[in-house]
Amino acid sequence: MGAFLCLLLLLTACGKDDEKSEKKSESEPKKEITLTDAMGEVKIPADPKRILASNLEDSLVALDVTPAAQWAIGTSVHDYLQPYLKDVPTIEWNMPLEQTINADPELIIFSSPSAIEEGKYEEYKKIAPTYVFKDEDAADWRKQLQIMGQIVDKEDKAKEVLADYDKKAEQAAKELKTSIGDESVAVIWVIAKQYYLLESNRYAGNVLYNDLGITQPKMIQDLPPAEASWNPIALEALTELDADHIFLASLPGEDGLQALKDSSVWKGLPAVKNNQVYDMEDPSNWTINGKIASDVTIDNVLKALK
Repeated sequence: MGAFLCLLLLLTACGKDDEKSEKKSESEPKKEITLTDAMGEVKIPADPKRILASNLEDSLVALDVTPAAQWAIGTSVHDYLQPYLKDVPTIEWNMPLEQTINADPELIIFSSPSAIEEGKYEEYKKIAPTYVFKDEDAADWRKQLQIMGQIVDKEDKAKEVLADYDKKAEQAAKELKTSIGDESVAVIWVIAKQYYLLESNRYAGNVLYNDLGITQPKMIQDLPPAEASWNPIALEALTELDADHIFLASLPGEDGLQALKDSSVWKGLPAVKNNQVYDMEDPSNWTINGKIASDVTIDNVLKALK
């Protein structure tokens, strides 16, 4: 009995020490950090509350951070993010200086040097500390998320988010292997009167072909690797699209959508003949790199193909 009481006292003392340690850790003030970005060294303020990260909001939201304003082109926003950002004001995609000042940011984040209007970098730095992603880091949403985790002091959260996504993708890949086997899938994005095919390493193509292991049709396999400039494909060229399934990412009113569906080229495609075309009326998650965008894409694919 004496030994038991001693052990109980020891465990109680250890528990109190752990609680004190946790409280001390929570009470410790966050510190300014210095990171190296595409422009050099930048000092990131401790615990910034108002962050502008135009077109990088996906990573912030994945880390449970709400931006001070969200990317927009006129009235167009990233629709797939609106469950999280519906009450967040917009800022024009090119971050006009006046709008940026009015947003009163404590930290500004750009996706690349080319995202900054020429000659304006120093002006943004006067408004708030400014971090500029390297092109290759912003293009890879996993790297983007990890770096964003450093910036907002949520590195552990970033690791957790990545692990959760990998589990989701792995499970989805198994389900799709059962439901469609080696059948191939293609994604066509329609905007205005132009048509784009997603290569294996561009946007949602990464999700389908790399994360989910879905078979690429031969036409996709023969495309060159994705480059920064994304060139449309002629309607007539789609004659070669031998996909078993087609995801059609397009807003319902796009000018080229009806022209595509009325064409003999479209009507002759195997996926169309077999009624294996899936209209994705919100293309926003298909044409951006991001954890939440990839989540939504997986959900779309499973719903259509399971």
